[in-house]
Parts: sequence; structure tokens; C-alpha cells
Amino acid sequence: MQEYKIEVQKRDISNKKSSIKELRNADQIPGVYYSHDSKSSIALSIDKKMLNEALKSSSQVYKISVGEKKKDVIIKSIQYHPISENILHIDLYGVKMDTQVTIKVPISFIGECEGVKAGGVLNQNLTELDISCLPADIPQSIDIDISNLNIGDSIRVEQVEVDDKLKLVGDTGLLITSVIMPTKEEEQPIEEVVDILSDEASEEASDSTEDSEKETSE
Repeated sequence: MQEYKIEVQKRDISNKKSSIKELRNADQIPGVYYSHDSKSSIALSIDKKMLNEALKSSSQVYKISVGEKKKDVIIKSIQYHPISENILHIDLYGVKMDTQVTIKVPISFIGECEGVKAGGVLNQNLTELDISCLPADIPQSIDIDISNLNIGDSIRVEQVEVDDKLKLVGDTGLLITSVIMPTKEEEQPIEEVVDILSDEASEEASDSTEDSEKETSE
């Protein structure tokens, strides 16, 4: 497992709103570290550039220093700005390397779907899977081959094969993806459209004649 170090700084939360704004203006990302037993937490900040580089790495477990102690952590959650997609906040979760953790891992589809080639549409219902494993065995993604999916076919969690070191957790009956026919709006036959237009034209002509007759009689 590749070890990736992230430098963090403890932050003062006495004046939370103003301090967070100042941090972000200084290209620092506010965050919180939670211990593995969830009994304590520490407010911290991480350099924005350093965090982005860490996220681009192949590591899933990071080494940080909290005070004088070094901790192994995983990323528990990241909050993004809804428009700019900049990172607003990050939660780090302390782990013990010999104790299994449950974590969400992104799904990655591989292969060219036969059903899509035939004109179908690939619907993705899940983007992540919950797995349980040792921290060192956390994968970057779960690959799912969709090559043999035809129109009407689907894949559920229970059908996914994972490494022996990993265990899928949660509802295994959940739908991950399916291939369906594209929906088409019902179109009126051209004959019906012509009839409707003809009727409307006749009504307009009739109304115009009546108006003209009224004007003449007056």
C-alpha cells in the first residue's frame, strides 16, 4: 500500500463562521478528524493544493499528524460547492490498520454495452457500493463489466463479484444498472393533424362570415 502524507493544522473554532471564511480565503480547507472509536474529534485545516494532489493519488489511506501523534485516516466525506464544485469541507476518519472498516467505493463501468449499441439507454441507479475490508485493501473503484448487457438486462448488487478481501454490505438486491428502450413521445398520424387543421380553418372561416353578416345587417 502506498503511504501518502497530508499536513494538517489544528484550527480554532471559537469564532466558527469568520474563521472558516478566512481559511477558505487563504486557500485552506476546513475539516474535522474523528477517531476510530468516535469518542473524540479535532477541528483542522488542510492546504487546498495539497488536498487536491492527495485526492489525485492512488492512495485510499493517508497519514496525518495531529499534534505529536501520527494517525492513519480515510476520507469519510467531502462537501462540495453546488455550483463551483470547490471543496468546502472534509471529514477524516481515523482507522486501525488491523481492523476492518465499512466504506463507500465508487462504481466504474467497463466495456461497451451491447444494448446501447442496439439503441437502448443505460440507466445507472447506483454510483457507489458499500464494502467492508481492511484499510490497506480499500480499492479505488469497483469495476463492473457491462459488455454483455442487452436491452432488458440489469445488474444488481448480488451479481457483483469482488476480491476475496472485500465484502459487500447492505441490501444486495439493489439495482445498479439496467438497459431500457428509449421513451418516445406519441405522435399523431399525419392524417389526424390535417383533419384538425382543416376543422380549425373551417371554424375560423365560419366565424369570419358571421361577423361580416352582422356588420352588413347593422
